[in-house]
Amino acid sequence: MQDYRVSLEEIHTYVKNIEDTGKVASYIPELANVNKAHFGIYLNNLKGEDQHIGDYNIPFSVQSISKVLTLSKALQLIGTDVWKRMDVEPSGDPFNHLSLLELEEGIPRNPLINAGAIVIADILVSELKDPKNEFLQFVRDITNDQTIAFNEKVALSEKNTGFVNYATANLLKSFGNLKNDVETVLDFYFHQCALEMTCKQLSNAFYLFANRGNCMRDVAHLSLTQVKRINAIMLTCGFYDEAGEFAFEVGLPGKSGVGGGIVALLPNEFVIVTWSPGLNPKGNSYLGMQALEQFTTKTGKSIF
Repeated sequence: MQDYRVSLEEIHTYVKNIEDTGKVASYIPELANVNKAHFGIYLNNLKGEDQHIGDYNIPFSVQSISKVLTLSKALQLIGTDVWKRMDVEPSGDPFNHLSLLELEEGIPRNPLINAGAIVIADILVSELKDPKNEFLQFVRDITNDQTIAFNEKVALSEKNTGFVNYATANLLKSFGNLKNDVETVLDFYFHQCALEMTCKQLSNAFYLFANRGNCMRDVAHLSLTQVKRINAIMLTCGFYDEAGEFAFEVGLPGKSGVGGGIVALLPNEFVIVTWSPGLNPKGNSYLGMQALEQFTTKTGKSIF
């Protein structure tokens, strides 16, 4: 059984001794208030003791990491019909670019860019009686943690500055790929992005993707086929126009968010979450990317 403790301590020391050139996301004003100095790692070990170091227990805004969770709920509800409304190809563009969406007539490249996630939000608004609360309960159930909540200040901050997301939703609507009212869909979308979790809670949320669709309580939420598809999309699309770099350097399925979180996993082995708010020019955590590259290099644990 591999002991990851020493590796995490070495990575923590390494990261603390390099200059963090990342910049905290400021286009969502509420996120600009986060202390850039935070850094934490939590490793949820399916085959042994969990390990953690640094600021692993401080809640932060998960932002786009939530897109994997909404996709999971949509697949749970309507199965493969999800793919009638979007593709599964890497975009090669930043998360909020609109050019491909117009060129491809309202069909988002994948569910992990903003356009795709807004279509997923539309599906959940259609399928759930109380979308925000039912999605939140889904997250609480898979983590076995009833304390997880939306940060309403962040959700409001996103709404007040979400001009590109409004443009995206209206463009989707113009092509007939948004069934509900734009305001209703975006209210859900802004709340899902404003989910707040610690590194530990986030690792628990992604446990089912490493554990064949079974959550922390050993309840089956997804089929093995669905988990395979979700992990594949994370590997190819989880880091926008830096997805190839992450696969090349780290070699794990994963997802990033502009709150500075990154989650990655090795099926049947572990889920690892890093949090460092400073972002590189591609919108991914500068120190988190380096920490995960160090982790898979030191441990030899990747899917390749």
